[in-house]
Formats: sequence, structure tokens, C-alpha cells
Amino acid sequence: MKILVGYDRSKTSENALNHAQQCAQAFNAEVHVVTSLEQGAALRKEDIDKAENQLEKIKKPFTIAGIACEVHASISYQSPGEDLLRYAKLNEIDLIVIGVRRRSKVGKLVTGSTAQYVILNAACPVLSVK
Repeated sequence: MKILVGYDRSKTSENALNHAQQCAQAFNAEVHVVTSLEQGAALRKEDIDKAENQLEKIKKPFTIAGIACEVHASISYQSPGEDLLRYAKLNEIDLIVIGVRRRSKVGKLVTGSTAQYVILNAACPVLSVK
């Protein structure tokens, strides 16, 4: 079994990591932690380096617990939701764990929601975590 966690350094994505670790232990699964960075003029090398360093720190508790864990900083012109689903398809992911934040309906309408996009469009089950 393969579990994908969408990670954006938020408190909800930290909670998603914890749930993914519990699921991985229960189902003897491997975990893929992905941070999606949108390609563009605002993206700097320092941002990429910071994301990669953070991902390596995230990997350690999984390794200590004996859980296979891959980390990936994905740089794409796609939205983070599209990028996560592309990764899930390419890597035959069985479960996606993603953090959700409470936002107003107007806020979601204006800016969209990565979690909402993933939940509505994923080909596999999605576990949403607050």
C-alpha cells in the first residue's frame, strides 16, 4: 500500500503526517510526502532548498519507526491539487492524506482549495485531516 501526504508546512499538514504515519504502521504501507511548488517568477532557489531541507527532516521520524518514506519537492506549472493528483497517478498511490483548513465559502470560491480539488478529483480514497 502507498500513502501520499500533501505537505505545505501548515499545522493541518503536520496533522496529516501524523495520521499517515499511523495508517502506514497499521497497514505496513510506504509513505510519499510531497510539497508542490508552483513554477513562476516568484519561486526562488532558496524556497526550493528550504522545502527540500524540511522534507528531509520530515523523513527521519518515519525512518526511525521503520516506515518506508519518500519525500519529493515537485516544481510544476500546475496548481498544487493538480500536481498532487498527477503524482498520485504516476506512483499508483492507494490513499491520499491531506490537511484541510476552515475557510469561508467566499474564500474558497475566490482562491480555491487544494484539499477540495484533491477530494473531488482523486481516483483513490482521500483522508482529510483538520
